[in-house]
Parts: sequence; structure tokens; C-alpha cells
Amino acid sequence: MNPPKLRKDTLIQRDALSKAVQKEYSSRIVKRIIKMTQFLSAATIFTYVDFRSEVITGTLIEYMLECDKNVVVPVTLVKDKDLLAVSITDPAGELAPGYCSIPEPIVAIREKQRVSPDIIDIIFLPGSVFDERGGRMGYGGGYYDRFVSAKAPQALRVGLAYELQMVKHAPLQDHDEFLDFIVTEERIVVGSRQKD
Repeated sequence: MNPPKLRKDTLIQRDALSKAVQKEYSSRIVKRIIKMTQFLSAATIFTYVDFRSEVITGTLIEYMLECDKNVVVPVTLVKDKDLLAVSITDPAGELAPGYCSIPEPIVAIREKQRVSPDIIDIIFLPGSVFDERGGRMGYGGGYYDRFVSAKAPQALRVGLAYELQMVKHAPLQDHDEFLDFIVTEERIVVGSRQKD
């Protein structure tokens, strides 16, 4: 299976979901997440801020803030090919379009609210294609793969996906990192990292 074609075809399908369906599926995914014991006990949670047709994380971010979780979101450092972890408490006031127009923390708060990756308990990852082993194909930049393996290896890795993004066996590359769990609107998939 050709990875670029699989990624492209899957993203076309994801983009074809109506806004109403995206909201409905995302709501179901959030309901599953907030019942996970690992989520309940986590203090610091790193999550992507949804963009285009990704599983919507806005309501999850609001819920985590209400629960007094330390909510951390990424800034994409293109030159360094890295992610910067920044804590937020006011998404409306602290996020603005950044790299590729993805919402990210504004420059004014980046240094002062920077978080050390080694205190992160859970990372919620976006992606293009996921598989039954906990495999994840990103968007081609490798930002999250490098971040979870080099900066936050201790964190629980949880992919958020619509069921249509799931395949049995994705054609992963050597640098693609496996996840602990994938949460879809229909189920929670236990990844190979949990089975070791």
C-alpha cells in the first residue's frame, strides 16, 4: 500500500465529513476520553488544537480546564522541526493562527508559560491514518514522532481519530511511533505499547 496515497485518500474522506457529523463524532470521542482512568488521574495533558477536519479538541480543552488540569498545547518550531509545549488557561485569548494557520499559543505567553515535556502525563495526537496495532501515520513532518520519542517518552500516547481513519495494518515507516490507545467515535483501540 502506497503511504502517500493512503494518507491523501483518508484525508479526503475525513474532509468530506459534514461539520455536524464531525461535532457529533468528536463529542462521542470526548465522552470516551473523560471516562478513562488514565485521564482522570492525569495532571498535565498535552493536546493538539484541532485544525481543518481533525477530531475537535475545543470542548475537551474547556473540560480539562474546568477540571483544573494543566492544559498544554504545541507551538510548531519549523526551523528546529520540533514542538514547544506551552500551558494555556484561556484558549480564546491565548491562541492565534500560527504555522499553516493552526491555532497555537501567542508569542507573548510562549516563554513564560513554557512547560517541560517531562511532566506531561498524556499526549493527545492527531494523525491521518491509524491502525489496530496503535500505529499512526502523521502528516509527513514527523513533529509528533520526534516529540513523543525524544522529549516525552514517559507520557501516555493517545491518538484521536474517526473510525474512517482506521485500517488493519498501516504501512508505517521506521520513524513512526506507536500509540498506547486510539479513541474513535465507536471504540477505544488498545495499542501495542500497552501489550508489551
